[in-house]
Amino acid sequence: MSFLKKIFGKKDDSINSYEDFWNWFQKNEQSFYKVVKEKGNIEKDFFEILAPKLDQLKEDYFYLTGMLDENTAELILTPDGVIKNIVFVEGLVEAAPVINNWKFTALKPASDIKNLGIQMAGYDFSSENISFYPNENSSFPDKIDITIIHNDLNEDNEDVVLNGCYIFLDNFLGELNFATTIDDLTMAGKDTATQELIPIKKLKDFLIWREKEFLEKYEGTRNYTEKDSFSLLKAKLKNGNPLIAVINADLLEWDRKASHPWISVVILKYDGEEHNGMPDTETSELMNQIEDEILLELKDSDGYLNIGRQTANSEREVYFACKDFRKPSKVLYSFEQKYADKIDLSYDIYKDKYWESFEQFRKR
Repeated sequence: MSFLKKIFGKKDDSINSYEDFWNWFQKNEQSFYKVVKEKGNIEKDFFEILAPKLDQLKEDYFYLTGMLDENTAELILTPDGVIKNIVFVEGLVEAAPVINNWKFTALKPASDIKNLGIQMAGYDFSSENISFYPNENSSFPDKIDITIIHNDLNEDNEDVVLNGCYIFLDNFLGELNFATTIDDLTMAGKDTATQELIPIKKLKDFLIWREKEFLEKYEGTRNYTEKDSFSLLKAKLKNGNPLIAVINADLLEWDRKASHPWISVVILKYDGEEHNGMPDTETSELMNQIEDEILLELKDSDGYLNIGRQTANSEREVYFACKDFRKPSKVLYSFEQKYADKIDLSYDIYKDKYWESFEQFRKR
């Protein structure tokens, strides 16, 4: 597979749903198939036509294409590793109709290690020169922390070899597994390894074992917050502006944080220049309304725990610890669209098994 391109395009009102997109694609699939099969100008005659149509659904789809076999063209849709966009790629492919001579795939699939070898900038990336070992930490026993070893990695070639290793892992593990199963990843050269090296071909089995162990351990955990105690925290920033946070103090002391490893952050930006970075009454009421509406969608009983919020420097962040990332992705995107003309709302989703990003809010 080749040809990875970020989608840019001019919006119009012609495509508003997955069904609209696939209806359009079916009208053009024969010409797209021909250019892929005949190795024509894929950029001009396929991608530049495809891009603005997909962009009407949602920005930041990426895609690859090529011949899967002699008679089948494959279109792989991918979020390029961005967690919050995975569910939208999956949804679009799930809605795809059956079209002769086409295969549609959500996320870059895993490859057989026997058939995987990458050459880039004069370096090879394969099972012959890549290995790994796990890093264990008794304070974070459920964290999957691994070091990837490339035999040729050194200070002089660091950028290119690191990039090549990431591409190799993305192809070997598959995009979904690479993006979601490893908590911490470091890379090093063979001469700096501190443990016995394990062949990279065993990494998949290692991750499957750790994931199974993790799921069994945290089956049936906390699903309420209504009785928890919230703390009001105040501080002064270096620029003199105040910072105010309201944080679920009981939740931060919970000993099973890893059961909710996905952190969702809602970011609300406003003009607080006249109030030392704080919102005026109208803006505060709007943000409180938005937060209340989100809480109705992301319920603690369903696995979405509200950690609290922080307000400072013309920005409010609202935090959730979640059992999964797919529902928050859809819910928060819908709020981003709903309030686009009223406030600058965005969101991010990342993995943090032990909620280390909230250590500053814990009682010492």
